[in-house]
Amino acid sequence: MSKDLLFEIGLEEVPARFLRAAMEQLEERMVKWLEQSRIAYGEVHSYATPRRLAVLVKSVAEKQEDVQEEVKGPSRKIALDENGNWSKAALGFARGQGVDPEQFTFKELNGVEYIYVTKSSNGVETSALLSEALLGILSSMTFPKHMRWGSYEYKFIRPIRWITALFGTDVIDLEVTGVKSGNVTRGHRFLGTEAVLPEAGAYQEVLRGQHVIVDVKEREGMILEQIESLAAEKNWTIAVKDDLLEEVLFLVETPTVLFGTFDPAFLNIPQEVLITSMREHQRYFPVLDGQGQLLPFFVTVRNGDKRSLDVIAKGNEKVLRARLSDAKFFYEEDQKLEIKDALSKLESIVFHEEIGTVGDKVRRIRRIADQIGEALQISGTDSESVSRAADICKFDLVTQMVYEFPELQGVMGEDYARKAGEREDVAKAVFEHYQPRSASDDVPSSLVGSIVSIADKIDTIVGCFSIGIIPTGSQDPYALRRQSQGIVQILLAKQMPLTLSQLFGIALGVHAELRSLDRQPDDIRKDLAEFFSLRVKKLLSETLRYDVVDAVISAGFDDVISVVSRGEALMQAVNSGDDFKTTVESFNRVSNLAAKAEKAEVQEPLFVEEAESNLFRAWQSITADYHAALSERDGAKALALLADIKEAVTKFFDSVMVMAEDERVRANRLGLLASIDRDLKQFADFNKLVW
Repeated sequence: MSKDLLFEIGLEEVPARFLRAAMEQLEERMVKWLEQSRIAYGEVHSYATPRRLAVLVKSVAEKQEDVQEEVKGPSRKIALDENGNWSKAALGFARGQGVDPEQFTFKELNGVEYIYVTKSSNGVETSALLSEALLGILSSMTFPKHMRWGSYEYKFIRPIRWITALFGTDVIDLEVTGVKSGNVTRGHRFLGTEAVLPEAGAYQEVLRGQHVIVDVKEREGMILEQIESLAAEKNWTIAVKDDLLEEVLFLVETPTVLFGTFDPAFLNIPQEVLITSMREHQRYFPVLDGQGQLLPFFVTVRNGDKRSLDVIAKGNEKVLRARLSDAKFFYEEDQKLEIKDALSKLESIVFHEEIGTVGDKVRRIRRIADQIGEALQISGTDSESVSRAADICKFDLVTQMVYEFPELQGVMGEDYARKAGEREDVAKAVFEHYQPRSASDDVPSSLVGSIVSIADKIDTIVGCFSIGIIPTGSQDPYALRRQSQGIVQILLAKQMPLTLSQLFGIALGVHAELRSLDRQPDDIRKDLAEFFSLRVKKLLSETLRYDVVDAVISAGFDDVISVVSRGEALMQAVNSGDDFKTTVESFNRVSNLAAKAEKAEVQEPLFVEEAESNLFRAWQSITADYHAALSERDGAKALALLADIKEAVTKFFDSVMVMAEDERVRANRLGLLASIDRDLKQFADFNKLVW
């Protein structure tokens, strides 16, 4: 026999950003309790709206499962004394298990007899457990922020206003902060009323009748369907950003999509400004034409039905007009600020108290960027652009627009720089130096933007590492992981022949020159290398097998282009079939015996067998081309050259006794293998491959 179980927590409005995690947490805790309590159950549905968290569990068993458990005790030798009576150890085991020694049986395990006892436990009625269980689930929930209310010490994300707890048709009795559970839920704050639930399974439909769409997926489907319908009707493209959709989803209980207009004169402002103002302040979806240009319309989602939509639209238009007027004012005022005056203001903005101001950071970015440009041997024109872009890359941080909308940093800088007469590549780099802003963002498209972006990011990383700020666990307040991943992405995407150690050296040198370091440079380098190895590994793991990743990283990851090229070539070879497997096996035989060599030296006059002479010549014939391929970061060519010596390696092991009695011959053969292994290890550690 089974019943449905419903647990709803009614709350004051919860911030949208907390609701999904809270909903999932409630479900997880409910499922965990059911499983630990040996209570069978069916489908689990979790729900959330701004005013409630709920979980509905279908087909919950009315009684715990009975359980029989066989417990092993001491061995026969320990359990019985010399007279055949139960020893103290056996009697203690009986007391501990709550059984009589007469219930003992003996069973053999691995040739030794042990005491065993079978314990039985009858299941308890589920209804007798639910009150305490639900209170425990409620009190165990955690949130980024908590509230206390009234005279209560109870902490929750928002004050609890009602509790609905049903097992089938029966109310589960519990009380929290003076709120007693019942079978009554509450509908939409304005369109609905209180409603009695006849049984737990009726929850979703009863609330639907009270203008609450409690299922998150259903609400999302309704919003998207209405947006798509409106877009088709008007021939619009409505830009639905996932994070905004997620927020709107948890702001409404009955979603109704509507649209409004704004004065086309505002379109003279950059559309990024208008879109950001609409999204961040008003939670509006922007409307675009077929070319991606902003139209003077907006789309929003009302928490209610379709009544008086024209009045609602006019109210939203009035509010948006004020917002856009503010944006227009900020935009026009910002253009009165000269770049040199903006740069002087950066001297008073603290980036970090131990690292300096934003002005200090800009000076370091300039020096790092210039040295990267020199290492890459860029043209004089590009060099000038890099220097200027580095000098002004942060100037928009003191503008009113970026103060109001921090996410527009770089966007406004590019626009203002262009209007101030800066060269096009410089203005573009002011925007691009923030890229990639996330894992899914594009890398800078220009060389100038790429260099300044790397300089900015490595400056932050080295600065933080130099004062002991190194990400641990989930703690990464300066987004160093994201910035290091961005550097790796840029180096790869732009095919920059710049090693990570070169980059570390440049940045450390600039920091040491312009400020005193709290830590030794060698210690910082070591931490940087370990940190970046994880970023490279993450990048490779997106397309390569874990063992291939481990194999190529073991050969070095300092050159990002090289390690990716080697990884891709090795992955393709591994997938090619058994022929490459035998090649790897021959390489691994070389490596295993090479470990016995004292030094990697070869003397041709000491060769005795033709096979060892042939192997030496085969290896020598590919060495120059192999190292050239590695230098050119051509992993496929380098691996193909290594594969060419497979036959010579196989014949060597078939006909040569490596561990010869003659010590000099033995050492020479091991030296030959060690020399070959040294070359192999520059490509990958083939022993790490798993077949």
